[in-house]
Amino acid sequence: MSVISLRLNKEEEALFKKYAQFEDKTLSELFKEALLEQIEDRYDLEDAYTALAAYEQDPKTYSMEEVAQELGF
Repeated sequence: MSVISLRLNKEEEALFKKYAQFEDKTLSELFKEALLEQIEDRYDLEDAYTALAAYEQDPKTYSMEEVAQELGF
């Protein structure tokens, strides 16, 4: 396991520690969760751009009824 150093000013440290206490988590847990959420958001954005590009190439859409019928619901 590696250790990463993070520089915080006193106000940041106080805020982050209070929030960690409020969430009943460690600072390490909160920082990891926040970074993973940022990474997930970036992947979601890339997926959205890919979907938009595909739609612009073929802008066919389907109603909910058409989708349900196609799937046999």
